[in-house]
Amino acid sequence: MKIYQWTHKQKISGFTLIELMVTVAIIGLLAAVALPSYRSSVLRSARSEGKSALLEVATRQEQYYLDNKTYTTDMTALGLSASPYITEGGNYSVSAAATTNIAIDYTLTAAPQGGQVKDTDCGSFTLNSNGVKGAASADCW
Repeated sequence: MKIYQWTHKQKISGFTLIELMVTVAIIGLLAAVALPSYRSSVLRSARSEGKSALLEVATRQEQYYLDNKTYTTDMTALGLSASPYITEGGNYSVSAAATTNIAIDYTLTAAPQGGQVKDTDCGSFTLNSNGVKGAASADCW
């Protein structure tokens, strides 16, 4: 029967529990700081999808007006896939309404959908036939 003894000559390699916990704590702190910033950045970048969709629909409304002497609230009449029109990324739903009379004016609204609903800084974007842009905050446009 052999008895093993630890001597000072043997070197044990590996991590101690304290070293491992310090590493986990550092990673947790970095994630706690970086994750909200990343989410905010993703929401800000998706806003451009809603704004560009509004501008595209406004262009189609003007062409529709030239052809028919009236605006429309039906997005399919503008050549879009559905009414209300859901943007390619699915982040916004674009609809049209008459400001006073659909024959002479309209207001387009891009309402956030899906994960974009968490963007409480800007919310919905609007654009009317006079080119007036609107959002919850003036910094959004």
